[in-house]
Amino acid sequence: MEAYRQEIIVGSVVIYMLFCVATGLWAMRRTHDSSDFFVAGRGLGPIVVALALFSSTLSGFGFVGGPGLVYSIGVSSFWMVVISSTGYAVGFFLVAKRIRMIAELRDCLSLPDVVAARYGSDAVRFLIALTIVLGVMGYLATQILAMAVVMQAILSGTETFANIGLVSCVVISSAVLIFYCVTGGIIASVYTDVVQGFIMMIAGSLILMTAVSVFDGGMQEATAIILADDSEAIMPFGSAGVMASLGWFFVFGLGLAGQPHLITKMMMNKKMSDNRSILPMSLFGYVMAALLWISIGIVMRAAVIDGVVEPLALPDDAASTFLSIFANPLLAGVVFAGLFAAIMSTSDAFLNIGTAAIIHDIPKALRGRSVDNELFWARVVTVLLAIVAAGFALYSHYADATLVALLGAFGWGTFAASIFPVVAVGLNWRGATVAGAVTAISAALLINFVVQLAGIVLPYGISGPLVAFVTSMILFIGVSLLTKKPELAPDIEKVLRI
Repeated sequence: MEAYRQEIIVGSVVIYMLFCVATGLWAMRRTHDSSDFFVAGRGLGPIVVALALFSSTLSGFGFVGGPGLVYSIGVSSFWMVVISSTGYAVGFFLVAKRIRMIAELRDCLSLPDVVAARYGSDAVRFLIALTIVLGVMGYLATQILAMAVVMQAILSGTETFANIGLVSCVVISSAVLIFYCVTGGIIASVYTDVVQGFIMMIAGSLILMTAVSVFDGGMQEATAIILADDSEAIMPFGSAGVMASLGWFFVFGLGLAGQPHLITKMMMNKKMSDNRSILPMSLFGYVMAALLWISIGIVMRAAVIDGVVEPLALPDDAASTFLSIFANPLLAGVVFAGLFAAIMSTSDAFLNIGTAAIIHDIPKALRGRSVDNELFWARVVTVLLAIVAAGFALYSHYADATLVALLGAFGWGTFAASIFPVVAVGLNWRGATVAGAVTAISAALLINFVVQLAGIVLPYGISGPLVAFVTSMILFIGVSLLTKKPELAPDIEKVLRI
């Protein structure tokens, strides 16, 4: 079997790609209007929603960028993955019930629809839609780049495609992604989540067992090797330091409730009572799948230090190198297929919410109605958005070699700082005002993009997203307290009092 390792891995990925195509064609027959395309008709069961939620959280960010971060900065990134578990509870407690009720009452197709209903303001709708479009470009680029990096690692191990370039891999993976998204919309995404969610949970536990077996002393020996080489990397805050770790603690712990691709899925369940089972199922799946993030990163760093593996060209190669060297061929094939599944479904979710913002929400905010023939234009804009994101991914990769996970963290931080106060707090505080929401979103966008584009390095390892998040929260609460208390629509008033 070992002699056919590469063929097994490539075959597994090809089978998954064909599965994506088939799922897209199947879902196309069930996508009759924009409601089906964007929110699956709000008729999904708890298992489907639970798997869709947790798998969208990890995706290429966790499967490729996560191990890469552990490899490069030690346990600092543990703060991301561990605190995100708490973020699920925060998100369900603050958002899930009320967002589903408002979506039902006002027939909402998107998060900006819900926000516009809550604040009675097209200005807030526009700013949330703009935030989604800008954040999606960074995060979607993360997914496309992750797909291409993994595909290149797989195909370069074969004789036929030994010299395949990253650009070619971006084109191939994006073509499958576009077909899958255009034909099936969000229905294709959430139903493949059922399959890939189970794959991710099983893969996480099997990868942990494989990682433990790499060194005779297991993970204890691996951490001892890292400790002897760089004691700071294995300390509680890792090489990134205290402030960076605590920044991720807040941005990822509270910020999960500000991620539009996750919040939107909270609008899709058939019954609100399903949330009681969706939360524990999502949390369990996330914890199981996250074992891959932690175990691969530690073992690959230790293996390189110990001379077992050659130093990696890029930290983001950690996962693919581990699977190619240490994992059983069948397990490697399953994990690679699961990785592509995670990236594809998350990419679909980002394309979906980005497209909704462009053709549904921004036109509604500017002219009072969305575009005509929404389903047709949703498919056209999905193609264009994917192409632009692919170009951004390649530019980012070749211009400054930005880590996949850091690019994803930037997208996450943009969403967290802009959306969390307005949605998570605003749905639970009747005193939140339009002025507070507009000020908070504007400040968060300005800080995040200025720090990122200008390359500003803040002192003490403080991250731009943390500054944006704290500033946004202070402004949202402060401006709301200083401005006139809003008069809410009667149905919204009742929802917020529940």
